[in-house]
Amino acid sequence: MGAYFGVSTIFVFCLLGFSANAEVFTIGSSSGSDITQALLKAFTSACQSASPSQVVIPKGEFKLGEIEMRGPCKAPVEITLQGTVKADGGSINGKEKWVVFGNLNGFKLNGGGVFDGEGNAAWTVNNCHKTFNCKKLPISIRFDFVENAEIRDISSIDAKNFHINVLGAKNMTMDNIKITAPEDSPNTDGIHLGRSDGVKILNTFISTGDDCISVGDGTKNLHVEKVTCGPGHGISVGSLGRYGNEQDVSGIRVVNCTLQQTDNGLRIKTWPSAACSTTASDIHFEDIIVKDVSNPILIDQEYCPWNQCNKQKASTIKLVNISFKRVRGTSGNKDAVKLLCSKGYPCQNVEIGDIDIKYSGADGPATFQCSNVSPTLSGAQSPKACSGPVTTTPQ
Repeated sequence: MGAYFGVSTIFVFCLLGFSANAEVFTIGSSSGSDITQALLKAFTSACQSASPSQVVIPKGEFKLGEIEMRGPCKAPVEITLQGTVKADGGSINGKEKWVVFGNLNGFKLNGGGVFDGEGNAAWTVNNCHKTFNCKKLPISIRFDFVENAEIRDISSIDAKNFHINVLGAKNMTMDNIKITAPEDSPNTDGIHLGRSDGVKILNTFISTGDDCISVGDGTKNLHVEKVTCGPGHGISVGSLGRYGNEQDVSGIRVVNCTLQQTDNGLRIKTWPSAACSTTASDIHFEDIIVKDVSNPILIDQEYCPWNQCNKQKASTIKLVNISFKRVRGTSGNKDAVKLLCSKGYPCQNVEIGDIDIKYSGADGPATFQCSNVSPTLSGAQSPKACSGPVTTTPQ
């Protein structure tokens, strides 16, 4: 059975496909209305249900204010967004969140609908990419400590800050997600993850003004497959080392992805003069197509945007067991491969296998640069691998 949450009317009905004891709560407001309180009421009722339940936001366009939907709940909750929910475009006064799902187990979000962050007004005042001391802007969708979750068939457009932030997740699958924002919109990362274990990102399209996927500290066992990225800043592990309490990163696998017209491709970035000493290990990129991508393969342990650090002090982040295999396509500049590792902690066990990246610019052929690393090579290398000390495996 279920309940219908409208402006003034509630009634009970059955929904095909649900068992007789399942609860279904549908938001019944008219298109254009503010559903914040109705959605919170429906979620609260669903969370208190002893049996699995579903909250339905029907087709239409609705206003949605800042909202937190937190458990723990008595049974799994599913939210089906069929319409479009729109944030307050002028809400830029230090708020750091818009929609939050927190402390949920067995959670599902689906329905083919859209989260519209209305970010235009915020982008002009966002200077967080330039300075530590900046005004915080709302992340569109946050998943805080959500376990055993399935996030499918949703879109996020024009976030004021990150589109999706995943913190403390365990066993989460994100499938068929579409994320878009203008390429000049600052800090609009598609999906950012931190302190999470067992997340999968599959069959997803991301086109933003920052990283398509950014992997923060404490991330373990991340699998990214069949993601199309661009424009944006590519797929990045890091940046790491900016803060003092960061945790190790391990088990990152990115396969069968396409990057097109991105500012960077496959990137690992750590801060010099890092505030911590952690390790990022077992990071593997395989079967990647790059199309007019600047810096297609990049390890950057001298990452210091807008001179916010001391570049003379070597990064203390250790990079171990890294591989780039079967990466092919075209570069947007001559720097096809740059492995710039820390002079204090040189990269260990970096493998480069079957790289074919072409560049046709007037400033010369594609290059392969190395510092503080001796990569193991396998298969063919185009451009020719760095001239520094290398170890070659049998063909």
